[in-house]
This record gives sequence, structure tokens and C-alpha cells, in this order.
Amino acid sequence: MTLRTARRSSLVEQVIDQLRGEIAAGTWPVGAKIPPEPALSESLGVGRNTVREAVRALTHAGLLESLQGDGTYVRATSELSGAVRRRLQTAELIEILEVRRGFEVEAARLAAARRTSDDIAAIGAALARRDATWAARALDDFVEADLEFHTAVVEATHNRVLIELYRDFSAALRASIGSAGFRPEQSDVPHGPIAAAIGSGDAEAAAHATHICLDEILRSTEATLSAALAPRPEAR
Repeated sequence: MTLRTARRSSLVEQVIDQLRGEIAAGTWPVGAKIPPEPALSESLGVGRNTVREAVRALTHAGLLESLQGDGTYVRATSELSGAVRRRLQTAELIEILEVRRGFEVEAARLAAARRTSDDIAAIGAALARRDATWAARALDDFVEADLEFHTAVVEATHNRVLIELYRDFSAALRASIGSAGFRPEQSDVPHGPIAAAIGSGDAEAAAHATHICLDEILRSTEATLSAALAPRPEAR
């Protein structure tokens, strides 16, 4: 990483802008630990207090999170996505899934209209990994592969705002998928129709197939939560 040396008067603001730029560019992706304070201070040519203030400002904005005794991690790529992440931390699972449905149905529609040959290949590869992990009954790997498939669909929209929001939404999605009642003994909702519709450029079919998929996940989740909250008969 090569950062410009801050030289003008408002050093803290310049450092904030440079760190924000590195985050937005993916130098430090979401989930990554940024360099420690001394390293940033040396790279930027500013004092550690200036770096500390800049990191504190980005932490307050939701882009970074400082963990005591561990380091500082990237949690979002913009102030907007940081606000979304904070809101999702207190959201109910059903609410998250309802928002997920809104994201992914429209994403499938746009992807069918805008996908490239590379997008189709990426979606197909993600679908193959998803199916393979399901067949192996590897739940943790399946959750990641399922999210990878839906992320590939979103990226095929080529809508930068949607892609950025979805990436930051993915942490809550990962939790929601893992809590949605998927178990090896249960049947999966096939995702092949989604990939096929996108590949053929049928926007309405892609949206419909995604809607069916997310509706089934919602129903399964509601049933699981209802069962978990139902009073148990007293032992005799």
C-alpha cells in the first residue's frame, strides 16, 4: 500500500479521506484488519495523534471498529453502508429476510437484463459450488456458497450502489441464512431456475424464481421460530 503524504493544514481530514479511499478501493476489504497506528503514521508522514483522530472519526461513522487488544477492522465501505450495518445489528431475523427478498428479486431482474458472459460463468460456478456443498451436507460451507451465489447475481446487475449495499448487508445475511433452519435432512430450494432465467435473459422469470426461493426461506424461518417459541408441555 502506498499512501500520499498529507501536507496541507487540515491533516486529520486529509487522513480521513485517504483512509476512506483505501477502504472504498478494497485495499482493506470488509472484515480485514487495517495496519496498526505506528505503520499508518509512518506511511502518511503524520503524527500518531492525527492517525488516532482519523481512525476514531471513521469508527464513529461505522466504517471501522476497534477491538480492545486486537486491532481495528473494516466493517463497511461507506458512511451509508455503515449506518445500514448498525441498523441490521438490532433487526429481527424476519425483517432481515424480508429486506433480503427485496434486494434479490430486483437484482435477479436487473441481472437478467445486464449480465455478461463472464457474469453467467460466475453464477454457474457459484451454483455448482452451492449444489456440491448441499450434497455433502456441509452446512457451514453451504451457507457461504449460497451467499456467494446470490452475491454473483447481484454483481451481474452492474449497479454499483446495489452491489455496495449488498456487500455490507451480507454479514447480516450470513447470520440469517445460518439461522433460517437449513439442516442436512431438509430439502433445498433449487436455485437452478434462477441461474437459467438470468442466463437466458428472461428478467420476469428470474425475478419470479428468486421470489419463490425467498418466500420458501421466509416460510421455513417463520415455522422454525414459531416452533422454538411454542410452549413445551410440562413434564409429568
